[in-house]
Amino acid sequence: MSNSPEATAASSVLLQHTALQALLLVIAGALQTLTFSPFNWWWLGPVSVFLILLCCLTLASPQLFRAGWLIGLGLFGSGASWVYVSISEHGNTSVPLAIVLTVIFVAGLALCHGLAFWAWGKLAKDSTIRRLILFPAIWILGDWVRGWLLTGFPWLYLGTAHVDGPLAGFAPLVGVHGLTFWVTVTACGALACWQLVGNSRRISAGIVAVVVLLPWLTGPALSRINWTSLDEKPTTFAAMQGNIPQQIKWDPDFLRDQIVAYLEMTGPHWNTDLILWPETAIPIPQDQAGTVIDHISEELGENSTLLTGIPWYGFSDRIEDFTFHNSIIAIGNGEGIYHKQKLVPFGEYVPLQQWLRGLIGFFDLPMSSFSRGPSDQGPLVANGVNIMPFICYEVAYPDFVAFNAYNTGLLLTISNDGWFGDSIGPLQHLQIARMRALETGRYMLRGTNNGITAVIDDHGQITGTIARFERAVLTGELYVASGSTPFMLSGSWPVLTLAAILIVFARERVIPKISHD
Repeated sequence: MSNSPEATAASSVLLQHTALQALLLVIAGALQTLTFSPFNWWWLGPVSVFLILLCCLTLASPQLFRAGWLIGLGLFGSGASWVYVSISEHGNTSVPLAIVLTVIFVAGLALCHGLAFWAWGKLAKDSTIRRLILFPAIWILGDWVRGWLLTGFPWLYLGTAHVDGPLAGFAPLVGVHGLTFWVTVTACGALACWQLVGNSRRISAGIVAVVVLLPWLTGPALSRINWTSLDEKPTTFAAMQGNIPQQIKWDPDFLRDQIVAYLEMTGPHWNTDLILWPETAIPIPQDQAGTVIDHISEELGENSTLLTGIPWYGFSDRIEDFTFHNSIIAIGNGEGIYHKQKLVPFGEYVPLQQWLRGLIGFFDLPMSSFSRGPSDQGPLVANGVNIMPFICYEVAYPDFVAFNAYNTGLLLTISNDGWFGDSIGPLQHLQIARMRALETGRYMLRGTNNGITAVIDDHGQITGTIARFERAVLTGELYVASGSTPFMLSGSWPVLTLAAILIVFARERVIPKISHD
C-alpha cells in the first residue's frame, strides 16, 4: 500500500517543519488527557492517534524515539502532573524543587512512549503497511510494560475513557487493553482508508471502514448483556467520608479527633449490613488501636460488619522480621485482614532509601515505610460474603483486580486522594475504578477520605456519590454478584497474544518491504 498524494503532502510539510511537528506531537499526547474524566471526550482518542500517525508514519526509525517521547510528554504533562500537589503542598518541598521533580517524573514516564516508538521503527523499518499493522500491537505492549515496570504506572490508558463510550460493551470481554487496542486500530484504519481513497481503491477503503466501525456499532448492544448474576436481596451499606485535611492527617495532636469524627458519623448506621471507613481512617497501628476496635465491635449490630483502613505493625513470618503494612480489616460480623500489595513509590515506600532519606521533605513523607503485602492473600468476609478489597492505587491494575475478583461477590476500594488536592487526579482515579467494576461485572464500593466516595454498579455506572471536600455519609444498596466475565477468566493475555502475533506476522519475510516512494 503506497501513500496517497494527500497523505504524502501532509507528511512532507511536517517533515520540513521540525518545530511544528514537535508541537503537534505534544498536542496529540495532551489531547488524550481530554478523553478522561472530568472532560470525557472519548472520541478524541482516535483523533489523537490519527494525528500521531500522520506525524510519524514517514519518519525515519532513529527519529521515532524522540517523537514517542514528545507524545508521552504531552500526555503525562497534562494528565499526570497532579503529582506536583503532593510534592509541593504535602511534601514540604519548595516550589522550584517541586517543579523540577514533577518535570523529571513526567519526562521519565514519557520514556515509555519513546522506547515503544523506537521499537516500532526497528520492527517496521520503512514499510508503510508494516507500520500500520504493527502500531496497535506496539502501543498495547508499551502500555502493558508501563503497567508493571518499576512497580508500574497503569494510568491514562486510552480504553479507560470508554467506560462511557461505545466500546464499553467489550470491556467484560477484552478489558481496558482490548479497548485501547481498537482505538488505535480505528486510527490506523482511518489513515489506511485515506490512502486507499487517494489511490482510487475505494472498494478496499470501504471494506477497511466497515471492519473498523463494526465494534463501535455493536458495542452498545453488548452493553446490555449481564455477564454475571446478581442476588435479589440487596446489601445495605454506609460509607463515611471524613474529609480530614491532609495537613493534620498524621499530626499526633489530631489523631484522636479523627477517630471520634468517624465514630460520630457512624452512630446512626451501626445496624447497616456493611459499613466502610476509608484508607487509614484509624490513623494508628492495630497493635495500639485495641480500645477503638473493641468499641466498634460492641456498637455494631449483630449482622453488621465494619471495614476500615488501618496501619498494621507486627512480626511477619514471611520475612522473619517486624514489618509495617497499609491494611484494611473487618470488624464485627466478618473476618480478615488485607495488606496492600501495590505500593506507591515515595508515598508508601522510598526506593534507595539509604541514600534518599533526609535529602528533602518529599523523601520523608509520613507513613512512607510500608512493606508490600503477600501475593497469596484471600478476600475479606462480611456477613458471609467474600469481598475483595483494593487499597488506593491497586485498583488501577486491570489484571490484578480481575484475578483477585474471582470467587468474590463484591469489590471494594479505599483511598485517600487528599494528597492530590482539587486536581483532576482523583477524578481519573474514580473513572479507573468504574472500569474495573465494568470488566468484572461486580458492584464496587469506593470509600475515600475527601472524595470521591461512590458506589458503582456491575456495568460501571455510578449509582451514588459524595462530592469532594465534604464530610458526609453515603448510604444505599448494592448487590452481590456470582459468576465471572470472560476478562476475569483470561485477563489481558488474548490481546497481548494478538499483539505478539501481529509482530510476527509483520516481519519482513512475511510482508514484503514497501517503501514510501
